[in-house]
Amino acid sequence: MNVDAARPKGGRHDYQGKTYSFCSAHCREKFAAAPETFLKGSASVPPTAPGAVYTCPMHPEVRQEGPGSCPKCGMNLEPLVAAAGDAPDEEARDMTRRLIVAAALAAPLLVVTMGDMLPGMPMTRLLTSRWRPIIEFLLATPVCLWAAWPFFVRAVRSVINLSLNMFTLIGVGVGVAYGYSLLATLLPAAFPPAFRDDTGHVAVYFEAAAVIVALVLLGQVLELRARAQTGAAIKALLGLAPKTARRVRDGKDEDVPISEIVAGDLLRVRPGEKIPVDGVVQEGSSSVDESMISGEPIPVGKKAADKVVGATVNGTGSFIMRAEKVGKDTLLARIVQMVSDAQRSRAPVQKLADRVAAYFVPAVFLASLLTFAVWAWFGPEPRLAHALVNAIAVLIIACPCALGLATPMSIMVATGRGATMGILFRNAEAIELLRKVDTLVVDKTGTLTEGKPRLLSVVSLNGIAENEVLRLAAGLEKGSEHPLAATIVAGAQARGLDLPSAVDFKSLTGKGVQGKVADKSVVLGNSAMMKELGIDSAAAAIKADAERAQGRTALFVAIDGTLAGLLTVEDPVKATTKEAIAELQKEGLEIVMLSGDNKTTAEAVAKTLGITRVIADVLPDQKAAAIAALQAEGRVVAMAGDGINDAPALAQAQVGIAMGTGTDVAMESAGVTLVKGDLRGILKAVRLSHATMANIKQNLFFAFAYNAAGVPIAAGVLFPFTGLLLNPMIAAAAMSFSSVSVIGNALRLRHSRL
Repeated sequence: MNVDAARPKGGRHDYQGKTYSFCSAHCREKFAAAPETFLKGSASVPPTAPGAVYTCPMHPEVRQEGPGSCPKCGMNLEPLVAAAGDAPDEEARDMTRRLIVAAALAAPLLVVTMGDMLPGMPMTRLLTSRWRPIIEFLLATPVCLWAAWPFFVRAVRSVINLSLNMFTLIGVGVGVAYGYSLLATLLPAAFPPAFRDDTGHVAVYFEAAAVIVALVLLGQVLELRARAQTGAAIKALLGLAPKTARRVRDGKDEDVPISEIVAGDLLRVRPGEKIPVDGVVQEGSSSVDESMISGEPIPVGKKAADKVVGATVNGTGSFIMRAEKVGKDTLLARIVQMVSDAQRSRAPVQKLADRVAAYFVPAVFLASLLTFAVWAWFGPEPRLAHALVNAIAVLIIACPCALGLATPMSIMVATGRGATMGILFRNAEAIELLRKVDTLVVDKTGTLTEGKPRLLSVVSLNGIAENEVLRLAAGLEKGSEHPLAATIVAGAQARGLDLPSAVDFKSLTGKGVQGKVADKSVVLGNSAMMKELGIDSAAAAIKADAERAQGRTALFVAIDGTLAGLLTVEDPVKATTKEAIAELQKEGLEIVMLSGDNKTTAEAVAKTLGITRVIADVLPDQKAAAIAALQAEGRVVAMAGDGINDAPALAQAQVGIAMGTGTDVAMESAGVTLVKGDLRGILKAVRLSHATMANIKQNLFFAFAYNAAGVPIAAGVLFPFTGLLLNPMIAAAAMSFSSVSVIGNALRLRHSRL
């Protein structure tokens, strides 16, 4: 029962990470019922790689299932998501074979054609003018008809699809040179005197056609190899994923393929092994090298209840973890998908190249015809021969491949470079916009600070015991999801307090919480909440102000309508924040702190960091309005936040930067995600944006300048002054290496200093 993968009449079925296509519904049903039995009994069951979608690097909107060539530019399509390892590139292998044959035949062809002008080549002088064209024809035909066949196929498709491209120009140029030479060899008497040289012979250009093909093939091979390097970052990320995992089931360990792991499985991770998937430590402890996602070489300690990330490397300890996210849901898989999508997106600057390219090829054909006409009318004898050679040179040198590759190659390399440093760009537009940002708005908690507040002190008032104040406050906070709530609860548990449950719990966003705990009415919040409820907080106001002046958060506790105490919480500033702020300011960015915290607290933190502008006491739903107000001042704003409660502000900013470990909301709402919540990542992202846009401008300049200079020279504008004409073979070499130079320049981004 063979399975036809190309024409799946019976549908498809996923099994162990692969997709199988079936010749009939009956076969598919048998496979679903007993896949292993079916596979053993089937003579041929070719699987189709899941998500085998291919796209064009120059036209990412072109997508299809399976390989092929782009209907717009003729280039071979590439997998939308690169595969791990170094899979053989069939196009590169095919082009290399054709290049070897073309070079092997073009070299003796050049000797036959030009050997009598070289010393030490007496045998070529023995060739008569009658036999020389025939020998050239025999050597050139395999090159022009077999080696150049892909160019002709793509040229024909470009005409059928009404999308003229570089292969249109190459196909016409080579075809005209070869066809003309063939007619001149077989029917020389049919040509008028304007085609004949001083000896009366009609010149042939077999060597030009063959060498053009060989040089274009060389350029294609070099380009394919260079393009393969632009996906190296994704391949490196994919290579990090482990292939197997040790699953613990019924008290026994078993090694299974990673594709068989499901959420909820218990997995044993031994010393030195890669963590198989994302999950939570259940038993044991160890240190984990998370440099894969954070870029930091220092291992991170892990114990029970701590989260671990797939593909990071376990240290010397051993632990059992519970799988939470597997397959495409793991952080590594999502990073790969995000980078792949960004690489295929189009930067706004690409629109300029697209507009130029739309008119470029027709303009080249017009220039070629004009060149032919001018040389045929005004050129020296043999006029038509000169006209033909120069018209072909114009067609060959003006191929717009370099123009089309200028932007996408830089974007591919830049997004890959960013991913290796934990900087994930959502699309190419984010890269371009980040360069224009002049104002960076930063949230305080979790962005400037560690986001791990701790209970610093408890002050009791009105004769109520300190532990009682904390016990009731923590009991109330058990029902809250606010980050500070967990801190207060943890502080109470650390003192061994038994926490009662709250009823009639109510949360007032940006102010505090209230409810009944142990038959007492308890309120926990800021001074605004106390004032709203008519509770006098003057007794603790001086102490609260003193704590806020040191950058701490002070929370009032009231019991049965009377102020009972004051809780002080501290969220330490990250060790790297001050350095990062100073460097960002050197880059010309104004830093603005946007915080829902008390103004005194926020300003105290800002003062220690050298931030001069603070917007405090802002409720979550007011943050987007604060961003809009800055934009109304004419600023280009980037907003850095945790990507969850800051999502509206991230969306409002020209560039949203999500800090943290790549949560779902962060990746969806922000243009840039920093896998590690470190402001130094923003600095690197800004520098990478500047480097990328400079690289794109360099590539566009190379492409435009090359064509602006090359086409007139190929047309022969220098001939009246210098007697210089551009041989089509030289034009082919220049055209081929222009694309390679653009890709080579883009690859420099992999080593740029950030």
